Amino acid sequence: MMKTIKEFQGEFRFLSNFWPVEIENEGMQFMSVEHAFQAAKTTDIVEKILIQVSISPGKAKKLGRLVHLKENWEEIKIEVMLQLLRKKFSDPILKQKLIDTNEAILEEGNTWNDTFWGIYNGVGENHLGKLLMKVREECQNA
Repeated sequence: MMKTIKEFQGEFRFLSNFWPVEIENEGMQFMSVEHAFQAAKTTDIVEKILIQVSISPGKAKKLGRLVHLKENWEEIKIEVMLQLLRKKFSDPILKQKLIDTNEAILEEGNTWNDTFWGIYNGVGENHLGKLLMKVREECQNA
């Protein structure tokens, strides 16, 4: 039977976008994928900087809900996330940890009712999990 990693906690916390890792995006340095993703939502440089310097990924996420969204954000957000995950897992240690999940199904199980990026109460599109599995496959085949 195929193993499923149902949430990004404990030994699998590194799969979370809140995991501390230096990410460069749009000429700026960020302390997590979450910071970079939230800043990518806007073209407003002040909003980007406020997210960049926020003290935690959770704070960056909250600020990201308040920004002026790029016009095409809904069309590009999955591709933006994919590019950020590729950057995150270019780190050799994180890359190996991702590869070591082997063929496990990765589910971003959550308690905050996110059925787009993850799965809440058994329901969700799990886009983050699918993107992580895609990056894992790319790493395995590199």
